[in-house]
Amino acid sequence: MDRLLHACVSQGASDIHISVGRPPVLRIDGHLRSLETKVLEPEDSVALMKSITPDRCQQELQEEGGTDFGFAFGESARFRVSVFKQKGCVSMVLRQIPYKILTFEEIGLPKICAALCRRPRGLFLVTGPTGSGKTTTLATMINYINENFDRHIVTVEDPIEYYHPHKKSILNQREVGVDVPSFGEALRRVLRMDPDVILVGELRDLETISNAIRAAETGHLVFSTVHTTSAAGTVNRIIDVFPVEQQEQIRTQLGGNLIAVLSQELCPLATGRGRCAAYEFMVVTPAIANLIRENKTYRIDSSIQTGKKLGMQLLDEHLWSLYDAGKITLESMLEKGRQPGALQQKALNKINGAKGAKMKKKAEEAAKELEDLGPILKT
Repeated sequence: MDRLLHACVSQGASDIHISVGRPPVLRIDGHLRSLETKVLEPEDSVALMKSITPDRCQQELQEEGGTDFGFAFGESARFRVSVFKQKGCVSMVLRQIPYKILTFEEIGLPKICAALCRRPRGLFLVTGPTGSGKTTTLATMINYINENFDRHIVTVEDPIEYYHPHKKSILNQREVGVDVPSFGEALRRVLRMDPDVILVGELRDLETISNAIRAAETGHLVFSTVHTTSAAGTVNRIIDVFPVEQQEQIRTQLGGNLIAVLSQELCPLATGRGRCAAYEFMVVTPAIANLIRENKTYRIDSSIQTGKKLGMQLLDEHLWSLYDAGKITLESMLEKGRQPGALQQKALNKINGAKGAKMKKKAEEAAKELEDLGPILKT
């Protein structure tokens, strides 16, 4: 296991996949790469699991069929581990969490995020699919507050991923299953701890969402994540969790307490090494708060387009700017885009508008690439 962990760190992989019937696999820049080693047998995966899994988690695996935990690999990195059973055998996925916390500039966050971190109260949501870098973004914002302001920060995570030392702020991190039995229980008790800032690892259920909104409403700055893919979709998802008779009240609470939604996707760089984030960013202005209260979330995208002076942008706009600057490939832009057909047409228009003999060959190559990519486009 030490050799696997070392290979993951040295090759810059984000994940290690251990599954019976094939060698260990690393995910590097979004692509899976098998290691040149033996095919794993059932007893191999059990031995690897036991070498790193605490006893309480092994017991949970036997009783529930799965468990999650985190551990440190020396001074190199931390890993978040998901152990589960499939076809009666043990499998594992280990996600690498670097010790170094990146800055706003290094991950390309909109500048207004720093200003929003100064807010005394409200709900700030970071959304996106699994593996899109939500945890890293949250860690960057929490670290910014920790370094610059005297706050009491309480995090509730399952498991703890980035470890934060005390800096200018006091920072207490609670792990679900170790320090507290559940997110709901942690959020019920956190308001008695004199917190200024609360981080909830994930808004998973009605109880957690309700408590997070209540914490924001009672004068705390709350950060959390949701598995949605757009700003408008995030608002709808939160409201739809509640029973119909409560939705009107939740729209009012959300309109008054939500301060921003940052939705992100990770795209491989055109160079083939490394990845960059594409963002959709919504700051809740009075106009957008009204749209939430009046159940007109379908008009949020239009408000984002007109809010560029506040740093707002749609995901497709950022993807286009990254493609136009040569940072990501056409294929990545179309795969990650919300409206790939419109992006494809925009790319074709750019190609058709190219002038001069030097551009002609490049334009023909790009047109051929677009033609080849046609089948992957969503309607």
